[in-house]
Amino acid sequence: MTVGIVGAGQLGRMLALAGYPLGLDFLCLDPAREAPAGQVAPQLHGAFTDRRLLARLLSRCEVVTFDWENVPVTGLAAVARRGRGRICPPLTALATGQDRVAEKRLFERLGIPTTRWHAVGSPQELRRALDRIGLPGVLKTRRLGYDGKGQAVVRSAAQAAAAWRKLGRAPLLYEEWVDFDCEVSIIGARGAGGATAVYPLCGNVHGAGILRLTLAPFGPSRWQRQAARYLTRVLEHFRYRGILTIEFFVRRGKLIANELAPRVHNSGHWTIEGAVTSQFENHLRAILGLPLGATTPLGHSAMVNLIGRLPPRGTLLKLEGVHLHEYGKAPRAGRKVGHCTIVEGTSARRDARARRLLRDLAVDVRIP
Repeated sequence: MTVGIVGAGQLGRMLALAGYPLGLDFLCLDPAREAPAGQVAPQLHGAFTDRRLLARLLSRCEVVTFDWENVPVTGLAAVARRGRGRICPPLTALATGQDRVAEKRLFERLGIPTTRWHAVGSPQELRRALDRIGLPGVLKTRRLGYDGKGQAVVRSAAQAAAAWRKLGRAPLLYEEWVDFDCEVSIIGARGAGGATAVYPLCGNVHGAGILRLTLAPFGPSRWQRQAARYLTRVLEHFRYRGILTIEFFVRRGKLIANELAPRVHNSGHWTIEGAVTSQFENHLRAILGLPLGATTPLGHSAMVNLIGRLPPRGTLLKLEGVHLHEYGKAPRAGRKVGHCTIVEGTSARRDARARRLLRDLAVDVRIP
């Protein structure tokens, strides 16, 4: 069976690497000729909006998925309507994940706590949002923002005006600033017949808007139960197939949904070494109608993103128990070029190892 992937980034690369032991083949579509997944799988080179290439991809594959939530929905939907192939996860979920207002409305509809927010399309609407929600807050583009891009923290009317000048060419959303205690994410799969499998809760630490560290399992069992209930509501709402992630702020023990990702997720990279079945394999199982694998953790895991430039391989590989994943990307400031993972028998040993690893890599983040 051949799986098509719209997007050939590092997530597509890890999907292919997880699928080869299952006897699967892959075909990617991406405009970048040096894309990470294209180094391990055949690739069609062209724009995500090229309907001829999308039709070719769908006709050659049993199922088509995507490794980035911002691939254009219109072209995929048009090709799918012609009966050219099957796309998973559903395009309705993809479209929701591309629009922060749609996300907020979905959370409210499903009874999932989220931030107070207001859609903003003009300076007058921004002033109304400030009056209604107050300061501080965050002004965000409704679309295409990721890894801290397309947003600005607003602590005064002057900062709001400056943020409007910077971002106001696109539809926006203004939401309250959440003085959170920590950030977490829940990852789960829904497959054939509605079967679901949920991974342990992840604790996440960001720097400059980019995920730097993930710890799993994380937090008390009541957080896990609540997050899993919210995740299940979203999976059932979309009649979902594949992996879905919801990110939360935690404030005074309460989960507040921030955003969802209809794809495999950076905070789930620890599952490659740290769970019985990785998120990548379970995504493939789900979209192909195969039985889902166990999500049981194999220990206590920490995942550290490598940002901007890779350290010398020997620096990491000389450290016992460190698993290195390079993405085949050229170095660039703020770019995710790889990650490394450790798995320990207890959370205390994991956290101690993670602190040493962060120190060795000169990564200035605090373990929650």
